[in-house]
Amino acid sequence: MKKILVVLTNVDKYATKDEPTGLWLSEATHFIEEFDHNENVQVDLVSPNGGNVPLDPKSLGDSLDESTKAYYENESFMNKLKHTLKPSEVSASDYDAIYFTGGHGTMWDFPDNAELQELSRDIYEKGGVVSGVCHGVTALLNVKLSNGLLLINDKKVSGFTNEEEELAQQTKYVPFLLEDALRERASEYVKASPFSSYVTTDGRVVTGQNPQSSKAVAESVKELLGL
Repeated sequence: MKKILVVLTNVDKYATKDEPTGLWLSEATHFIEEFDHNENVQVDLVSPNGGNVPLDPKSLGDSLDESTKAYYENESFMNKLKHTLKPSEVSASDYDAIYFTGGHGTMWDFPDNAELQELSRDIYEKGGVVSGVCHGVTALLNVKLSNGLLLINDKKVSGFTNEEEELAQQTKYVPFLLEDALRERASEYVKASPFSSYVTTDGRVVTGQNPQSSKAVAESVKELLGL
């Protein structure tokens, strides 16, 4: 059986303004859906603090597509979002892949979380897949391998673009611009037109540009896992 660890934010509010944020729900559901009906795959949910994962209100309502709405109305799935594991409760040795979901909240609780960095490093160094989408790619910014180099130091990556941040009208509220940070750390940053599905796979590192890329990230992870 293949095991995948899906990581979600605990942050429910911008630190820079009085506005709610949280998980962009489809970035979890579109990924998980690709594995849900495979009896040879187990997906576990984890968050920096464990426990409840808040949902960005903007990802609900009219933003819900049919697939994500089905998960939103599924009591069992929503209960899992309220009772996620802590990083200390999981072992990297058990997992074949890790996937970081997005939402603006991740920009505050993903980049400097030592436990998530260690999980990513250990999963990668044992031959596993490290992946993320949209703002979830912030989790990969500071992951260091055992040789002291950044995980993405020699990798081509994608992630939420400066233009998309501007279109979302959040540029002045985020703690940094993800595109700029990725350009500083990775060997190459690549992107497509705003809010179109775009995924980059470089070795065992898979990154998606925006919420529209979540399903494609899952497809790339599936291929790497031989599923």
